[in-house]
Amino acid sequence: MAFMASLQRGSRSSSTPHFDRNALCQPNFRNLSNIHRFESTIAQNHLSSVCADENQVLDFPGGSVKFTPEMRFISESPLERTSCFRVLDDNGQPILGGSFEQVSMETAVKMYDNMVTLQTMDTIFFEAQRQGRISFYLTTNGEEAINIASAAALSMEDLIFPQYREPGVLLWRGFTFQEFANQCFSNKYDNGKGRQMPIHYGSKQLNYVTIASTVASQLPHAVGAAYSLKMEKKDACAVTYFGDGGSSEGDFHAALNFAAVMEAPVIFICRNNGWAISTPTSDQFRSDGVVVRGQAYGVRSIRVDGNDALAVYNAVKAARQMAISEQRPVLIEALTYRVGHHSTSDDSTKYRPANEIESWRLARDPVGRFRKWIERNGWWNCEADTQLRNNARKQLLQAIQLAEKEEKPPLAEIFSDVYDVPPSNLGEQETWLRETVKKHPQDYPSDVSL
Repeated sequence: MAFMASLQRGSRSSSTPHFDRNALCQPNFRNLSNIHRFESTIAQNHLSSVCADENQVLDFPGGSVKFTPEMRFISESPLERTSCFRVLDDNGQPILGGSFEQVSMETAVKMYDNMVTLQTMDTIFFEAQRQGRISFYLTTNGEEAINIASAAALSMEDLIFPQYREPGVLLWRGFTFQEFANQCFSNKYDNGKGRQMPIHYGSKQLNYVTIASTVASQLPHAVGAAYSLKMEKKDACAVTYFGDGGSSEGDFHAALNFAAVMEAPVIFICRNNGWAISTPTSDQFRSDGVVVRGQAYGVRSIRVDGNDALAVYNAVKAARQMAISEQRPVLIEALTYRVGHHSTSDDSTKYRPANEIESWRLARDPVGRFRKWIERNGWWNCEADTQLRNNARKQLLQAIQLAEKEEKPPLAEIFSDVYDVPPSNLGEQETWLRETVKKHPQDYPSDVSL
């Protein structure tokens, strides 16, 4: 179900972007699926005759259905896997014959700047967790292109419903280093008032809905918000991110069906990085990844090389135009690889070989690939790269030092902003907690004001 095949003449406007089939590629994404499940099966053979007139049709709700004299099951797997849209090869060279929208020097340099900054931020916060200064962290190593390139293709008016591996979208929209640090250290300046785990960011100003730990719960929320945008005739869409593990949740299926039936302008972006913590995709589903599920639910879909920033940018930009101008949902499956551990609570070398991780880190690094492309265009050089990395590290360390010194939110913030008029049982819980802290002060942080 290639994306291009879905662009039917009668269902798109003349302004809808078009990609040449020659721009599609099929990189060797090792370990993302089991190749044997895509062999032909007996279901593709004719088994027996059951009807005499193949010209007859059944006038069934939703559209006419042709009859056939042959009994043929739909195969559980296609002969070939869905192609993967790509613009740059592993060496940062544009693929010959490809058709894509060029980005300006200003946008390209900002994209690279943000990807490097995201890498630097991940390194420093990961080290801070290992030093015991924050309780938890989760990196985007290997998935920087999906973060930044998708953000660059969207409008600030679009509502973002993230999972927990999209801080790059916030970075692109203007979330400051200090705001990142304040949230991770849960101080009094944290937008979430210290109620959330580190990396559970949120910003009403930047249309970035606060992250929830529960997997895939953001998907139905995004569809509901998208339908609201449609009813209000807003020139915007909802965009939601999730991993391959999220596609195994019931909320994924409910959200896609809801979006298709209600024709909601929402973009589903799946980061298929091969692993749901320690569970490989081969143990999660038998289908050809996630992209084919879109077609099953009536959602236009495309598979993209998630380590190719230009491919992600072009696919998301085209998807946004379709979602808004045609009032339809779009599913994007971005094939990538989680180079880092799932989180600071995980050791991924326990369930996958270290040489596999290193191979992806070196051979398919999205940041390095994009750098080669902008350097080839004369937009970047080694001196600028060194200065960027040094400045980012210096500013982040300063932000962490300031955030670490700030006081924690007062205890009352746990109970505020939930009800307009707090119920009596909530008041009882607050009283009980205050008495418990006074009775056992050694068990609670000393810098939390009662």
